Amino acid sequence: MTIRYKNQGINLTSTGTESVFTAPADATVLIKQIQINNGSASAVNLNVQVTDTSATSTFRIFNEAVTGAATKDLINHTLVLEASDVLKMTAGTANEIQGIISYALLDRSQENG
Repeated sequence: MTIRYKNQGINLTSTGTESVFTAPADATVLIKQIQINNGSASAVNLNVQVTDTSATSTFRIFNEAVTGAATKDLINHTLVLEASDVLKMTAGTANEIQGIISYALLDRSQENG
């Protein structure tokens, strides 16, 4: 198993639900931080969900108004995404929420059997 530390940017360009991160099919992902910034002077509602593809269920993990011109950490502890799980976000205003996801990728593609 290989562990790679990575990051991925977030830019919510619409008010529809956007898939911002999908765990690879041959890996487990440990999300250590999701930091977002509201570029608007006004508060923007933000909803964050995780779709557990093995259970075909979606769970809300964050839902609140992010203060105008503020930066916020969305999780307090490690969030585990299993193979093909999806992190989704919905913003109340388009083009105002940006951020970054910092994670460890536990790659199992090189395992035997």
